[in-house]
Amino acid sequence: MSQNLIDLSLDAERLGRLDAALAAVETELAGMAALGPEQTRELTKMGAKSEAFVRQSTVAFAENPGVLPRNFDLEGFQRELATLDALRPRLQRIKRLQERMAGAEVALGSDLMNAALEGYAVLKVSGRGEGMEALKRLLSQRFSRTARSAAAQPEPVPAG
Repeated sequence: MSQNLIDLSLDAERLGRLDAALAAVETELAGMAALGPEQTRELTKMGAKSEAFVRQSTVAFAENPGVLPRNFDLEGFQRELATLDALRPRLQRIKRLQERMAGAEVALGSDLMNAALEGYAVLKVSGRGEGMEALKRLLSQRFSRTARSAAAQPEPVPAG
């Protein structure tokens, strides 16, 4: 292989540990909300300026709890802000892990594709007359424009 962007091996033992760790993370995150795009679109968002407003509100509310309506859950409000602050660094770590895993997936795919192309090029030239015609035909389907375009076209609908 002329290209080797990543040299990674995931044996059964390592995969078992990884799966156990992911199961533990999934268990700990079970109470988190999964919102759909429409639901997310309808929500009031908290950007940087809004976050400053929320944090200032926390101080103002704590200093003047008698001004708030009786049904305002100040403890719940403060708890949610603390939870957001605790969640964010962990979310960043998970995002970094996801980026690394996605990068590994792309690198492995690129390494494999380059090696397959390299091997195919050699096979096309040196595999003549060695009973490899069926294998070469099978591999050449990747580059066949007619096979792909024919497969992508819908079946004709019978008239009548």
